[in-house]
Amino acid sequence: MTRKQYEAKDGSIYTIRPVHKEDAREIVRAVQSIIEAGMYIQKETVRSIKEEEAFIEDMMNKGNMYNTVIWKGKIVGIARVMKGDLSMKEHTGVFRTWIIDEAQGLGIGNAIMQSTLEWGRKAGIHKIWLTVFASNEGAHYLYKKYGFVEEGIQKGQVKINNRLDDEIFMAYFF
Repeated sequence: MTRKQYEAKDGSIYTIRPVHKEDAREIVRAVQSIIEAGMYIQKETVRSIKEEEAFIEDMMNKGNMYNTVIWKGKIVGIARVMKGDLSMKEHTGVFRTWIIDEAQGLGIGNAIMQSTLEWGRKAGIHKIWLTVFASNEGAHYLYKKYGFVEEGIQKGQVKINNRLDDEIFMAYFF
């Protein structure tokens, strides 16, 4: 993917582009804010800047997708697909994404989904899979809207703010 600009629902402009190693510091900052909010991210600690730089380099070396969303001059989200490491699974990829609170509701998720599916087609992926918490109704709706189907549900799999939640496995087949 190359750098692409989009218009948000509020009329502002945001960009989706491949991540660069220089983005590591800002990605770490954004992830920390999401962890502190305590919702919808399967992380409890943030990588160090050096660890994030190494992760970015590894993603690039393996031909995976790792994009960033830039809005109002700062990174507000990411989207990545990690292809299966084993030859028997290299036709699949796990999708992970996040958008910080202040940038949600602007249509960024739609652009992330479009660019991710475009990447998957070009990369020759057969299946992109993800997990989403049942209480994250907005994300669940978005994935269904783009053609993801439910493959299974793990009941009571996670505890968010002291409440049990289901983890739903979803997949998109090209």
